[in-house]
Amino acid sequence: MHESYQLFKSDTCGFCLRVQSFLQSRGMQIPMRDVHREEDAFRELLQGGGRTTVPCLRIEREDGVEWMFESADIMRYLAARPAV
Repeated sequence: MHESYQLFKSDTCGFCLRVQSFLQSRGMQIPMRDVHREEDAFRELLQGGGRTTVPCLRIEREDGVEWMFESADIMRYLAARPAV
């Protein structure tokens, strides 16, 4: 099943930096949305995910969208995926 990802983040969030460092160390490229710099990203995160906590990985599949909020869960999930 094909999946696409977006990482909702903030430059002032230590957990976000942790996920970004993880992605960089693995050479993974995921579009990033800064909730403090992009008003539409903040709104989308709140409407779709139900809260504004970052980091949040938006996982889009053919059967719907999942919002994953915990940095450890995000890294574990992406580590188990083929190269992004």
